[in-house]
Amino acid sequence: MTSPQIGIYGLGTMGAALALNMAEKGIAIAVSNRSAKGVADFMDRAGPLAERVSASDDLSALVQALPQPRTLLAMIPSTGPMDALLDDLIPLLSPGDTVIDAGNADFHDTRRRTHRLAEHDLHFVGMGVSGGENGARNGPSMMVGGSDHSWRHLRPVVEAIAARYNGAPCVAHLGPDGAGHFVKTVHNGIEYADMQMIAEVYDLMRNGMGQEPAQIGQHFARWNDGPLGSYLFEITGTLLQAADPKTGKPMVDVITDSAGQKGTGRWTVIEAIKLGQSANMIEAAVAGRAWSAERAVRQDADATFGAARNPIDLDAARLEPALLAARVLEYAQGFRILAAASTEYDWQLDPGTIARIWRAGCIIRAKTLDDIAQAFDDGPPHGELLLSSRFSEVLDRGIPALRKVVGQAVLAGHPVPVLSAALAWFDTMRQGRGTASVIQAQRDFFGRHGFGRVDAEGVFHGPWWG
Repeated sequence: MTSPQIGIYGLGTMGAALALNMAEKGIAIAVSNRSAKGVADFMDRAGPLAERVSASDDLSALVQALPQPRTLLAMIPSTGPMDALLDDLIPLLSPGDTVIDAGNADFHDTRRRTHRLAEHDLHFVGMGVSGGENGARNGPSMMVGGSDHSWRHLRPVVEAIAARYNGAPCVAHLGPDGAGHFVKTVHNGIEYADMQMIAEVYDLMRNGMGQEPAQIGQHFARWNDGPLGSYLFEITGTLLQAADPKTGKPMVDVITDSAGQKGTGRWTVIEAIKLGQSANMIEAAVAGRAWSAERAVRQDADATFGAARNPIDLDAARLEPALLAARVLEYAQGFRILAAASTEYDWQLDPGTIARIWRAGCIIRAKTLDDIAQAFDDGPPHGELLLSSRFSEVLDRGIPALRKVVGQAVLAGHPVPVLSAALAWFDTMRQGRGTASVIQAQRDFFGRHGFGRVDAEGVFHGPWWG
């Protein structure tokens, strides 16, 4: 076989899927794993693709199998194990070599590791990979952060294996150090909000409109054929119509109602707050998952207060524009976080490029992203997606519907944390004259913090200070 273009260390679910994707695309690879059995199992699974794979039982042999400058992708936990791997790798590498962390990493760790490797004239890449196992195997969306040097060597590989939208690969070099992992984090935050929003609408249709899961699934399938078309709507339409083979009940009814989370949603919220932003839709989605974990408390509260099962006066025709408006708002919040981070860390993120590489391969892929990319190309006022003329009609039609949905839900007692957060943010942002003057007066009263005036420059105090 020809010399490997890239090495892959870590042959778990995602690492193996990426490796098979590369081999299938004609890329010669070298692989290794912490356990020799993992390597043997992978080679068996590779079948005829194994002719493009050079297998090594240890890290040193993997490094030696790669031509310089080396490119080595690690798909292992991006916490302590990644630092331990770097401890072992640094003595084995040569100046100009690149190590890629393709897991879900805290971008602060990525920045730290970038500086650490730079001290040895080595390069570190943080690459977000979205699409799950199927995406990794057949075409993921990838968000790359790192040096131009690393990108030159990595680009032919990742463009070959990436998902495609109208022929364009859904991968891009977004900026230095932690840029790629930060964009992936915000991607996951938007994913949290979209999933929670879908779950809220399911609850309204099930417990407020009296529909069965299969009937609700049919609505999602129809919505997926229109402007709301997206991966999450597609799979929701499918899973809601699925029956449990064991009991014959709707599959969704036998699944425990406690949602898991791996931390990326929380990271999005934490970083947004640090950057002076508030992505309240993502915050509400993270809260929803946290509350879902308190199953025993919720069951006791249900017994004490009673869960909302009150009917609501809604129909699917009103839900569709409300959902579309809320989706635009959740993306608008996500891109605000990206813009703030780009300024803070001097990444020069291009929002249009980010929207484009999210159009296929990733979990939040949606038809809306094509319009979002074009909206950023147009240059919306203040760089705000909310103000783009491309979404004026969507919001003009959708906000009244969203107001009706949230109002009916609240009156009937159905929880809609993300949908109500969307409406609260929209209503706040459209206030040319808000209410923070009262807060500033309070701060000055109890802490002499001072405030600005609308009719003069400078810092002033109220008459309560004499």
